[in-house]
Amino acid sequence: MPESRNSRLTRPETLTAVGIIVVAAGFLVPTYDLRAISALLPAAMLIGLIVLSVFLLLADQRKASAGEDAAPMTTSPKRVIGAFLMIVSYALACDFVGFYISTAVTIPLVAWTFGYRSPVGLLIATVIVVGTIWAIFDFGMSQDFPTGRLWGR
Repeated sequence: MPESRNSRLTRPETLTAVGIIVVAAGFLVPTYDLRAISALLPAAMLIGLIVLSVFLLLADQRKASAGEDAAPMTTSPKRVIGAFLMIVSYALACDFVGFYISTAVTIPLVAWTFGYRSPVGLLIATVIVVGTIWAIFDFGMSQDFPTGRLWGR
């Protein structure tokens, strides 16, 4: 037997998938208390995360049963830590300066950090994402996003 049963469960992708499933399910529970229109986006995103994590879990366990070695957790830990710090900074920025400004700054910043360097492409992607979010949720569904503490709620 090439791998023990215990090591199959401690593979990085398996642990990541299980962690995402648990956290997403935990965040899914409070959406039941929201109005249906308000819960639609967070519930859909969380369910999508759970489904994709189940696929990741199944794929990794198939690799484990075939005897493949687990891939290393990351080849560039600084980039992963930087991405995590950007997520935390984005959440804080949404609270202080609002959703739209934070999103308009974060999208090109994350893309630039991960290697996409075309300023025109960054601008187009930012306008498309922020514009689509505004058109669907603010204009189409009359859902307001946080404007931030600095501008007033």
